[in-house]
Amino acid sequence: MTISTGDALPDATLVQMGAEGPAPVKMADKVAGRKVVIFAVPGAFTPTCHSAHVPSFVRTKDQFDAKGVDEIICISCNDPFVMKAWGEATGATEAGITMLADATSEFTKAIGMDFDAPPAGLVARSKRYAMLVENGKVTLFQPEENSGVCDVSGGEGLLASM
Repeated sequence: MTISTGDALPDATLVQMGAEGPAPVKMADKVAGRKVVIFAVPGAFTPTCHSAHVPSFVRTKDQFDAKGVDEIICISCNDPFVMKAWGEATGATEAGITMLADATSEFTKAIGMDFDAPPAGLVARSKRYAMLVENGKVTLFQPEENSGVCDVSGGEGLLASM
């Protein structure tokens, strides 16, 4: 079942590249008592994700900050090494966006946003979406109908709905 507005975010352990290498990140710890934006993409360095989705949150980071958002998290079903390199390549890391790897698709499957597209080389990946989470509860959920665009799930699209 796909997560929706009003649902509690399931806990899952993702991975972030830290100073000492890959480090586990419990989603419950990230969202407890905080206002967090989470957006997910089908794959790091893929065309729409790289040229449109991540840049939309880099552009709008200050506007989210002004709305009281404590953290913006980008999730992709890639490994933490790729997510670190991608964060650096897009300017997301420098902008203060947290890049988390859902390498086993644990979180993505738990919220019902997983998909496979073997002809494109995408297996156990995330559909494109953005959500606002307040103290662990989804208060706004905007999945894309078409994975090739980031209209409602882009930074500007999410801001317009807040």
